Amino acid sequence: MSIRQLPPALINQIAAGEVVERPSSVIKELMENSLDAGASTVDVQIAEGGIRQIQITDDGQGIPKDELSLAIASHATSKISELEDLEAIHTLGFRGEALASIASVSRFSITSRHQAADHAWSLNGGESPAPAKLQQGTRIEVRDLFFNVPARRKFLRTEKTEYSHVEQVFRRIALSQPSTAFTFSHNGKSIYQLPPANDEAGLLKRVGTLFGKEFTSNSIQVEAEAAGLALRGWVAQPTYSRSQADQQYFYINGRMIRDKLVVHAVRQAYADVLFHGRHPAFMLYLTLDPSRVDVNAHPAKHEVRFRDGRIVHDFLFKTLHSVLSGTTAGEQPSVKADGLLGFSSTYSPPQSQSSLNIREAVQTYQTLYGEPPPAPAVSDSPNNEDIPPLGYALAQLMGVYILAQNSEGLIIVDMHAAHERITYERLKQQYEQDGVKSQPLLVPERIAVSSKDIALFEENQDLFESLGLRLDVSGPESLLLREAPALLHAENLPQLVRQVLDDCHTAGSSNKIHEALNELLSTMACHGSVRANRQLAVPEMNALLRDMEATERSGQCNHGRPTWVQIDMNDLDRLFDRGR
Repeated sequence: MSIRQLPPALINQIAAGEVVERPSSVIKELMENSLDAGASTVDVQIAEGGIRQIQITDDGQGIPKDELSLAIASHATSKISELEDLEAIHTLGFRGEALASIASVSRFSITSRHQAADHAWSLNGGESPAPAKLQQGTRIEVRDLFFNVPARRKFLRTEKTEYSHVEQVFRRIALSQPSTAFTFSHNGKSIYQLPPANDEAGLLKRVGTLFGKEFTSNSIQVEAEAAGLALRGWVAQPTYSRSQADQQYFYINGRMIRDKLVVHAVRQAYADVLFHGRHPAFMLYLTLDPSRVDVNAHPAKHEVRFRDGRIVHDFLFKTLHSVLSGTTAGEQPSVKADGLLGFSSTYSPPQSQSSLNIREAVQTYQTLYGEPPPAPAVSDSPNNEDIPPLGYALAQLMGVYILAQNSEGLIIVDMHAAHERITYERLKQQYEQDGVKSQPLLVPERIAVSSKDIALFEENQDLFESLGLRLDVSGPESLLLREAPALLHAENLPQLVRQVLDDCHTAGSSNKIHEALNELLSTMACHGSVRANRQLAVPEMNALLRDMEATERSGQCNHGRPTWVQIDMNDLDRLFDRGR
């Protein structure tokens, strides 16, 4: 078969395979075009999940009559003009493929009135532009998606399924541009009416509408800036976690993305505070110079490449880790940062040592450090004018819970979960002060890896040694492990080395060794913490409350469960119908 040039219609349909997967893909491209046009309002109307009809109207700058035909031509765009523009893209769209691809697989019409024009013009299919009625802006209608591509149409799902995908895209874009008003209707029924959100309160209200009020009531505000990077938004408390990663929204310069480096940084920040198998929820906005990120890495523009990924990763991790570390019991954390390595929380309680006289905890400490922890005296007076956040102990319930009174009302503490976190954080602190101690293996272990991994190891050999791993290259596709951290089990070491290599590839660093060590210390803390039915005196209960206030992450146990709850006087009054 001889080589020949493909006709433009076929080229556009092939391109549509990358750009237009389902109705939600169309919604994404058209809404982003509206935002790039400077729209202050965007109206989205769909029928039958977007399969039968999609109509998007905006009040942007509009398209001149003589550019309407060019707007639906392949690789025609007003957003870039030369190669250098790809290195600093400021718009959401830039390839000039979307409208041509959509028009090639649907019954397509576009009506637009440029801001300098007397009236609007409409273009249907291959016809010439005709006069039309429309206020300033653009209206695009897409009907019968894939009507001319039966093979693609049969892969569309039910109306309910396609609608759920469209709604998800609408939510993501509506949250990306808070100052823009959005409306959304399905089959003639109004679903969302979102006014502009020009301040933090307005944005939080929009987040509550689209993300759920449960998220906003369980989230921590984040605001940090360093090294030319600015991060703001909200992360959910570890106790508010999800069974799937469905509430993870991350924006770079207003563009919704899903990136391995970002996911890695967030996962590391949530280490130690999230129950196994659960996923964190977050909505974060990262702003940086467009020249520092390449958005031309994927046809759907979901993935990006950072010019300096290590700095971005460390900034995200340190910021979020600082926020989550500030979740001390009795305090609502937030964080502001003024330097890449210098973070300060709003609450910095004095560090204290536990005064609980518990045999198991003492044995754990003595095993690891050779001496028991010191036990300073702790006041148990309820008459102190400055009532601490967790108040003062009143009693112990069923040998499991501590009941305490603070200025708000009643505090209920799970004493084992709370003491487990306290013990765990102290074990980590003590271990980190001594560094990662390694010991030689009796028999060095050969680990099979790829040649790419060998090169990666040689580039990061100092990192491996700092983690307590001493390896030598023993062949073109093998490493020889000679030393490893003393506390880790030998049977897990090959897998651990490969995980460190994977992290080096993704983020340029690794926390796998520390995660493995922390898992071991967490187990030790669990066995060394106060057990149920252990009767505590009032001074011991107050000592635990004070330690909770002075310990990072003490709002959750090592497995992500809450360690305490507050029941204020209003809640108590409602229980007993007081004031009615």
